[in-house]
Amino acid sequence: MALDGTDFVDTDLRTPGGSSPRLATAGPGPHGTAGRAPTREELDSQLTATQQDLAKLREAQEQLERAKAAIEEMRRRRAEFQTGREEMLHNLLRGVSLLEQSELNLRRDAFQMGRTLEGLRGALGNVQGLSEQAWTDTTWETELARALATIENARMEWNQARLAWPVLEGGGGPGSGQVAAPASPASALDALSLPRLARLGLALHWPMVLLGLAVLVLALVLALKR
Repeated sequence: MALDGTDFVDTDLRTPGGSSPRLATAGPGPHGTAGRAPTREELDSQLTATQQDLAKLREAQEQLERAKAAIEEMRRRRAEFQTGREEMLHNLLRGVSLLEQSELNLRRDAFQMGRTLEGLRGALGNVQGLSEQAWTDTTWETELARALATIENARMEWNQARLAWPVLEGGGGPGSGQVAAPASPASALDALSLPRLARLGLALHWPMVLLGLAVLVLALVLALKR
């Protein structure tokens, strides 16, 4: 079978125009003859140039891939920023609101505790100031009535403090670091049984009865001395 010149050309390297890429051929000769075939050196040069172009394309592809990875990372971090910002805004606003309310309650409780503490200190000083050694034969009845009234006032102060602050009932020992919240008078009274309510009512009102009896006895004693 006869072979022509096209049988030695790879058809995959042909361009749409029918020429092979980067295969430079010599122009027509001085007498109009066909161009010469490329030499081995020319083919080697063209192969080297093609490999260099391929290396550049690969380098450009790697740069584009690195740029793509960087953009994806920035996109991820931007989404993380938005999500984290919304999450922390919600948590911080809620935390500030709750702590402000707790701080307000604690300040109110501290104010009430300060008033109770002031009353207890005053009652303590009054009771510590009682001394029967200063009583005389002519004043001991009056001093006794005053002392009893002072004691009963201190007892009333103590009972009110116990109702307001359950820690006084032994709910937290010294150094425990736990201070119970003050109970409202209504809730404290609801938690008491009927016998205890009766004893509490007697403890709150019998000092006035005792004071009246003491005044009556004192009046009788003075009347008898006359």
